[in-house]
Amino acid sequence: MFNKDTELFPSTRSSYFLSHCAVSPLYRDAAHAMHEFNEKMAHLGLTALDSFAALLPRYRRGFGTLLKTEAGNISYTHTTAEAMNQIAWGYPFAPGDRIISYRHEYPSNHYPWLLQHKRGVILDLLPDTARAPGFAPGEKPSGWDMDDLARLCTERTRVVALSHVQFASGFAADLAALGAFCKERDIDLIIDCAQSLGCLPVYPEEMGISAVAASGWKWLLGPKGSGVLYTSQALRDKLSPPLGGPSMMRQQTDYLDLNWQPFTDGRMFEYSTMPWDHIAALVSIVEDLFTRYAMEDIRDEVFRLQDLFLNHLDPSLFAVQRFDDTHRSGIVSMTTTGESKEMVRNLGAAGVVISERGGYLRLAPHFYQSDEQIVEAAAICNRIAAGQAET
Repeated sequence: MFNKDTELFPSTRSSYFLSHCAVSPLYRDAAHAMHEFNEKMAHLGLTALDSFAALLPRYRRGFGTLLKTEAGNISYTHTTAEAMNQIAWGYPFAPGDRIISYRHEYPSNHYPWLLQHKRGVILDLLPDTARAPGFAPGEKPSGWDMDDLARLCTERTRVVALSHVQFASGFAADLAALGAFCKERDIDLIIDCAQSLGCLPVYPEEMGISAVAASGWKWLLGPKGSGVLYTSQALRDKLSPPLGGPSMMRQQTDYLDLNWQPFTDGRMFEYSTMPWDHIAALVSIVEDLFTRYAMEDIRDEVFRLQDLFLNHLDPSLFAVQRFDDTHRSGIVSMTTTGESKEMVRNLGAAGVVISERGGYLRLAPHFYQSDEQIVEAAAICNRIAAGQAET
């Protein structure tokens, strides 16, 4: 079903890359699209731009298809943090309003909300709850619980801001249940999908989500400094754009018209010049991969590769935090004897790329990798861990 040609994914020739939750290898044709744009700019400058005029509409259509929404709800963003800041600072909070998040959120989805204290807004943090059966995380992050969410929620709660997948533990929120909870209480649900978009299905309108933000360089296999933002029209109607620039204005290149006339669709967040080479890359990726294959099929293949790896992993050397199916994600967090950062260095020297966060080793394969690679990587992990255990 999946085209796993190593020509398209050249990293498979040089390493066992199991860290798609960090910075992923760039899809080959995305790299070519970036090169084509930059080559034309090198030779033609301004006159090259007309030939790339369709890129932004294709970007919006592609990600609209991926997220099952209209193209007008899609915005280009450079980072998840940029998107979250625009929403947080544009939201019509009043003093005494409240936001709910999680105590181990990634900084991009924490600081924008924390800073709302300058407007008299209170940030309530969900406590950590051990969520994986038979696994004791100790002081390490695990997940959160809907019962705690209900307990923290008040009449002044305006926003719930959470990651779909927690970056350290891999705990995935049940977005449908979360969306139903927020919709019932007229709360805006803002989701950081940096660790899920490109791996798990995310359909904001079906799931009751007001906004989704994701970086492009993790599971989407895109360039660093690229991303995507979804917002509902209902959310945009509430927001006052905190940033201003020419690209977000209806008058476009009539730069002498300084009337405040921002677009009301997703373009209201695209305030200034965008990196067209990055957009070209993401267009290649979303058209070639993430709208070609169903996200449910990609998820199932990632889970199958995880299971294959874990079936070949020595359970006497690794403790694995495995969540139930509702809360499973592309990240499997593990611990082993010895220092985790040293393990990452030793694995890297042996050709296995794994990342560490929060004291966990994070296993994160992707759909394009072969069974042989996964089994070989597990064998190397066993060998390195056994060597560390002996020292």
